[in-house]
Amino acid sequence: VTPWVGEVVNAQLDKLNLDVSILKRLWLHQANAKMNSLIATKLLGRRPTEAEMPLVLDEFANTSSAGSVLAMHRHKNIEQGDYALLCAFGAGYSLGSAILQAR
Repeated sequence: VTPWVGEVVNAQLDKLNLDVSILKRLWLHQANAKMNSLIATKLLGRRPTEAEMPLVLDEFANTSSAGSVLAMHRHKNIEQGDYALLCAFGAGYSLGSAILQAR
């Protein structure tokens, strides 16, 4: 699923004429910290900071697709106009991803 997330997100960014560097937060599916780190590193071209890719696994464990929304709720401290990624997936067979802008 990790390469697929990168392909989908990059296609979304291309369609919106945005560069990945514009993303201030990556609220990713909270199934596995290593998987999230791999996805974020592939997207950003570097290791993400804790602020860029917040995790809630230590607090809630694996909550499946709801984990990305929990991460967004717990770590939504972005400025007006900032962009973020909300992304969840299921067993490698389904993927939901949205580029969001804070208003």
